[in-house]
Amino acid sequence: MEGYLSYKRFALIFLLLATAATSVQGQGTSVGFYSRTCPRAESIVRSIVQTHFRSNPSIAPGLLRMHFHDCFVQGCDASILIAGPSTERTALPNLNLRGYEVIDDAKTQLEAECPGVVSCADILALATRDAVVLTNGLSWQVPTGRKDGRVSLASETTALPGFTESIEAQTKKFTDKGLNAQDLVTLVGGHTIGTTACQFFSYRLYNFTTTGSGADPSIDLAFVSQLRTLCPENGDGTRRIGLDNGSPNRFDTSFFTNLRNGRGILESDQKLWTDASTKAFVQRFMGVRGLQALNFNVEFGRSMVKMSNIGLKGNDGEIRKVCSAIN
Repeated sequence: MEGYLSYKRFALIFLLLATAATSVQGQGTSVGFYSRTCPRAESIVRSIVQTHFRSNPSIAPGLLRMHFHDCFVQGCDASILIAGPSTERTALPNLNLRGYEVIDDAKTQLEAECPGVVSCADILALATRDAVVLTNGLSWQVPTGRKDGRVSLASETTALPGFTESIEAQTKKFTDKGLNAQDLVTLVGGHTIGTTACQFFSYRLYNFTTTGSGADPSIDLAFVSQLRTLCPENGDGTRRIGLDNGSPNRFDTSFFTNLRNGRGILESDQKLWTDASTKAFVQRFMGVRGLQALNFNVEFGRSMVKMSNIGLKGNDGEIRKVCSAIN
């Protein structure tokens, strides 16, 4: 009898966790939304992502950035995918995004399988999850049922957090989207995969201060020398450098260790360690003794679900036939 009761308690806890993981805000999304209308939707997207990843692993961080940049402007409505003058994808923060071809290929197959059923917004959300898994991240259940937006304006990308912004400014932008400081640290932790260009951080290496080495004092001095070799003053600003020094292609917690060691590439990233309001979350992801540990992979999935449900409500929007153009 005792064993049976223990089993029932376990089953109840599992059910509560599953319910918490799939409860969402905004559009009335749900896990398995296409189970009847397009049963193979998720497997089709997964297969397309795997195929592209095998030939070009950089699509993993590319899709992750694209999804983030989409959600922070008008919500997760695939407006980032719309092509044309003055659209979001033409804005400076989005010029180096990659992975559009993955979404287009998935959409083509899904339209052949289930015409007019699966939104581009859902394809992007699913593809992002599948891409993270391919870099050693844990999977998570993605609520689906989003609609695609009809508006895409480059001028609205000011909602995106900037690489020089203070933690206060970043937190405000996250709060505006219904996210908190832990979500900020967790989602920025996505920089454990991918690269950035010298032009976005080399200013930290030269004439940042008028004393000492002239570099940003929050950067480890030995690391300054390494970065100056990779990004010489007045050198090629488009050269790509891994955001996670040591394992830029593996989804892990080394990004947070780098912050502790003064090896954050972007100024906004390093501030997660130097600002008291976010430092404790970095430490908890690192498993610092004396603090309640946080499992980065688990929390990342939870924060992604929260972020991926920012957006359109009710029946607003459409199901685009082609992701790069409104119907």
